[in-house]
Amino acid sequence: MWLADRWKDYEVIDCSCGEKLERWSKYILLRPDPQVIWDTPKTNKNWKKLNGHYHRSKKGGGEWEFFDLPQEWEIRYSLPIKKELTFHLKPFSFKHTGLFPEQAANWDFMSEKIRQSSLEEIRILNLFAYTGGATMACSKAGASEVVHVDASKGMVQWAKEN
Repeated sequence: MWLADRWKDYEVIDCSCGEKLERWSKYILLRPDPQVIWDTPKTNKNWKKLNGHYHRSKKGGGEWEFFDLPQEWEIRYSLPIKKELTFHLKPFSFKHTGLFPEQAANWDFMSEKIRQSSLEEIRILNLFAYTGGATMACSKAGASEVVHVDASKGMVQWAKEN
């Protein structure tokens, strides 16, 4: 199993009753997660100190409720090659923040492969690239060219900002 264990600014604090309590920098978010099928006591104090809570609608979708959360903020991740990635986050109308933290294990793998390669030129094509986590990791690791492709113009712009 690969672990995404180099996060400086992200952690899963707790989870219960179909929801995941997370720390994104100094902000505490509560979001639905269908994989959380257990009902455990919510003893962590952060359950009551939320900056944002995404409420799922019974009709599908849902909406955010905010408590002192900025429109945008940053978090950092350290690659195993001693390089740091910085991401701009903001809550989406469909519970996302612009980043899938569990993908960091893949960024670690890719950056190590690029760093260890004996090839003179490494060209990467990142399809369905979202906001650019893998794109950034490959670029920081030394890939000579990284092409970022996503169908959403907004995601490509967000990746440029990252």
